[in-house]
Amino acid sequence: MLSQTQLQFYKDNGYLLLDEVYTTAEIDECSSEYDDIFVLKKNSELEATWKGDWKDEALPTQLFSVHNLQNHAAIFTKMLLKDTLLQAIADILGTKDILLHHTKAHVKPSGTGSAFPMHQDYQYFPYKNDSLVAVFIHLDDTNMENGGLAVYPGSHHLGPLEDRGNIPGWHYVDQDKFPIDKATPINAKRGQVVIFSYLLVHGSYPNTSDGVRRMLLFQMMSAHDEKLKETHRSPCQGMVLSGRNPHAEASIKKRHEEC
Repeated sequence: MLSQTQLQFYKDNGYLLLDEVYTTAEIDECSSEYDDIFVLKKNSELEATWKGDWKDEALPTQLFSVHNLQNHAAIFTKMLLKDTLLQAIADILGTKDILLHHTKAHVKPSGTGSAFPMHQDYQYFPYKNDSLVAVFIHLDDTNMENGGLAVYPGSHHLGPLEDRGNIPGWHYVDQDKFPIDKATPINAKRGQVVIFSYLLVHGSYPNTSDGVRRMLLFQMMSAHDEKLKETHRSPCQGMVLSGRNPHAEASIKKRHEEC
């Protein structure tokens, strides 16, 4: 799926922007279901603006989020199992044995969409071999003005960085060492996909535009990696997306998760 040039770019920079992972029809169907879910769940608690002392905001901002999309509509499971995506992930991980970690969707409303601090996903769910990758699917054209993604290329080589979060459950790196205005913006088109390492320092801009910004994110890992601690346990975590999981539990006594 990926060329040697693409693989080397990912190795050097910790991220890769891809075209034509999904068809226009698939993105259209996903976009429609996505919008329907946010309308259907509008009375649920969806506000997910990042907490902490990382930024002083003069005016309140908003971020609406729904997790576990595969439990809401079938199109998201179809997108998880897309061969072109999984072939690219297999090339990056060096194995076709790929498991689901979790899925989520973030909506940044026009004019008031919240920024994300620069952070590493590692702090939320550390793994022994650092195989976790994020799959960032753009449902709208994105740029700095409407809340697009920003990264520090090559920062994944630094390994886990100091967690400066001051509220339990909310993590970010030193914003003075990694200011978003020095980061590289990812200007992407609708349907384009960014794959990046969970060690990559990344964040996103506020949405100051007059349009909404929507994204869908999948996180996946090698079936041969191990959790360093039990955190962020999501529905369907460990689902085999490609290949097999030789480490899956088979004991009849452990067939049900503990409540």
